[in-house]
Amino acid sequence: MRSIKALRPFGGWWSTARDEQPARSARAGARRVLRAMQVRFFRLSLSQQFLLLSFPILLGGTLLIGHWIGLRVQSSVVHRMGAVTALYVDSFIAPHSQTLLRSDDLTETDRAELARLLESTPLGQKVVSLKIWRPDGRVLFSTTPEEVGKTYPVDEGLAAALAGGISSELSVREDEEQQAHGQPRPRIIETYTPIHADKVGKIIAAAEFYEEADEVDREVAVAQRQSWLQMAGAMAAMYLLLFVVVRRGSQTIERQQRELGDKLAQLTVLNAQNADLHHRARRAAVRATALNENFLQRLSADLHDGPGQDLGFALMQLTTEDPACTGADGRSCRVTGQLAPVRAAVHAALADLRAISADLQLPDVRNLTLADLVARAVRDYEVKTNSSVLVECDVHGLVVPARTKITVCRVLQESLANAYRHAKGSGCRVKVHADRDSLTVEVRDEGPGLAADYARKGRLGLVGMRERVEIAGGTLAVESAPGRGALVRAVLPLGAQEEDNG
Repeated sequence: MRSIKALRPFGGWWSTARDEQPARSARAGARRVLRAMQVRFFRLSLSQQFLLLSFPILLGGTLLIGHWIGLRVQSSVVHRMGAVTALYVDSFIAPHSQTLLRSDDLTETDRAELARLLESTPLGQKVVSLKIWRPDGRVLFSTTPEEVGKTYPVDEGLAAALAGGISSELSVREDEEQQAHGQPRPRIIETYTPIHADKVGKIIAAAEFYEEADEVDREVAVAQRQSWLQMAGAMAAMYLLLFVVVRRGSQTIERQQRELGDKLAQLTVLNAQNADLHHRARRAAVRATALNENFLQRLSADLHDGPGQDLGFALMQLTTEDPACTGADGRSCRVTGQLAPVRAAVHAALADLRAISADLQLPDVRNLTLADLVARAVRDYEVKTNSSVLVECDVHGLVVPARTKITVCRVLQESLANAYRHAKGSGCRVKVHADRDSLTVEVRDEGPGLAADYARKGRLGLVGMRERVEIAGGTLAVESAPGRGALVRAVLPLGAQEEDNG
């Protein structure tokens, strides 16, 4: 039994959730409909949106203004009828109520005259009911005989009349309230006006008139129709003028949007063409760099195997040649001291040729990692210059294409050569590091720095480095100040690498 009781809350929850599913589905459907309407609305032009939004506003404004004018007309007509009723009371009713100045009640003659006036005068014929009230709330006369002699609470209208004012309103009462107030119709014009004593001016009683509301309704209906027609005409004219203005603005915006769309499409095509041209130019530059490196490799080999070998053979012959020579005529001649300068010149030329060949020759970049390539370039520099370089390399495991390796190697060779040339290798430091998007190579020395006009002289080494780096899509910066050394910084991209061509 305990297990069954434990399952009851779950069953109740399931029933509640099942009952709520139709409500959730209805709300989801309503949201979908609203989103669809919103999408369709914003697809309309500005002029169409203006039509949809402004028409209900203008229509509602016209109806509200017409209703307000009707209420003002109704109040005006009711007060006018109250003023007319007050004049009727002073002219016809008051003379037959003067006995109240001396007595607390009307005489039968007064009552008969009052009843005759209601039947014989035009305004009296319009009166649905008439009551004459004593200041204590007792009914002294009424067109309904059974109400005579009854006492009712003094309401606001009766109190105002007894105080000397005129109270007129469109009274709407139903059922018990209507019966309690003694109102003959549910909707009727109720007017309270004071009755004054002749020559004295004292208020001796108050008269209550009930008149049909037909005249008020007719005048209110006429006023409302006129106001609505006038407001509708004014609103329609303003609406059309605003629509014309908005329509012109909408057409201008639509035309500009079409023009912008066409221009955007053209710019998109041009941008795609420019991107393709840029890609082709980069690939051509890469291929040119590869061809140039291949050419330098062949040139290095040709220099080493051709002129280098010839100069080496010539130097060997000059070194082993005896200073004595035999002339063509068989006589001996001595040329002591004349071959020494020739041997020195040939030796120097051979050394320069071998140095040029070594500089043109690159390590095997395809089989070396970037870190190994940096170490190899620095080690070659240290061997040639008999100097030391502090290396900080944080690119272990980084894989880059061959052209990036070639660029790094050439930048290191030229920057270290410049450091040795201008600073004798003093305080030379190499730092190579990478982040997510770029590879940075820095070579710094502590020499005297570059001259202030080094950038304007167009040095071939710096120009060549800058061209290599820019072809690879990077940037090259040189920072130097007199007495503070120099810093060469090359930043190469590590994004989408282009295909390696050689």
